[in-house]
Amino acid sequence: MSRRRSNGDGGVYRRASDGRWVASLDLDPDGGPTRRRKVPYGATRREVVAKLREAQQRLADGASVEDSRILVGPFLTRWSVEGLGAANIKATTQENYAGIARTHLVPTLGHLRLDRLAPSDVDRLLAGKRQRGLSDSTVRLIYTVLRRALDHAARDGLVRRNVAAAVSRPTVAHRDAAVLSPAQAQTLLEAARGQRLCALYAVAMAAGLRRGEALALRWSDVDLHAATLRVSRTLSRTAAGLTFTEPKPARSRRTIPLPASLVDELRAHRTRQLAERLAAGSLWRDHDLVFPSLTGTPLDPRNALRAFTATAERAGLAGIGLHTLRHTCASLLLAQGVHPRIVMETLGHSGISITMDTYSHVMPPQQREAADRMEGALQW
Repeated sequence: MSRRRSNGDGGVYRRASDGRWVASLDLDPDGGPTRRRKVPYGATRREVVAKLREAQQRLADGASVEDSRILVGPFLTRWSVEGLGAANIKATTQENYAGIARTHLVPTLGHLRLDRLAPSDVDRLLAGKRQRGLSDSTVRLIYTVLRRALDHAARDGLVRRNVAAAVSRPTVAHRDAAVLSPAQAQTLLEAARGQRLCALYAVAMAAGLRRGEALALRWSDVDLHAATLRVSRTLSRTAAGLTFTEPKPARSRRTIPLPASLVDELRAHRTRQLAERLAAGSLWRDHDLVFPSLTGTPLDPRNALRAFTATAERAGLAGIGLHTLRHTCASLLLAQGVHPRIVMETLGHSGISITMDTYSHVMPPQQREAADRMEGALQW
């Protein structure tokens, strides 16, 4: 009785039609019916035997025989659509990663075979980007995208290992977050007084909201009687247009207490918004937004930034962005002695290490106070 051919069995024969040597490999996917796949032919038996052994070794390693010759470029193109589309990340992050793959990875690595990619190829990629003058953060992002893509390839058996994992993650020199002093913050708010987005800047500074979080706020998220607001979503621009999404990480969904002065500012803002709504008439599209466009629709984040930039320049604070107000919120809270964990919760950081690493430069007075208290307690 003949033996049933098993997964990985193979053979070599000479094709009668043209005399070329051909190898075949038996595949038994998941215990299913055996099917035979031809390994690329060659001019000599030795050449074909070598190709067969390579295919058998890949099969034994759990890699894919079918895709052993796929190039990095086509793989990245497919991963940008299928792999990122299935990932649990924000749409803006998906688009950013796909852009990095298209702009920086495919032109440099696209011609190489995926299964022959080596750590040295990754080293050359990163070195070349640095030589072109790209920032440390951009080089690290390029590495991050490549490593994530190769994780996907390893998971699907297209490569034996993720070669990017053998390369050290590029470092980024730490820079202190730009913040406004209390006097500068007051100057900015004075310059914004009377503008339709003055309350937006006040919310960003007093509550530490990200731009997208502030622009996604609904009046139903704001409780003026309890003096709180709830962050439950964010607004961003994607290829599909302006999109509301749930914030990531989970800690970004939070409830923040508001100072009395900000509650007063929001009340005044709501009164002005009702006047805008009456003026717009039938053009108004109600989305319950706290900071909408002049017709009630979501306000494009780029337009909000343009308005803020003009206000900052009038205040003599050119070069700052809306995110500076978020940093300023953290800085002012820490300078007032608020515990870093409370600051972390207010800003919606995923972990306290982010808060400490980003704002450690505003903590020395508190650290000195702690040392003085210890000296007093021990009476040295």
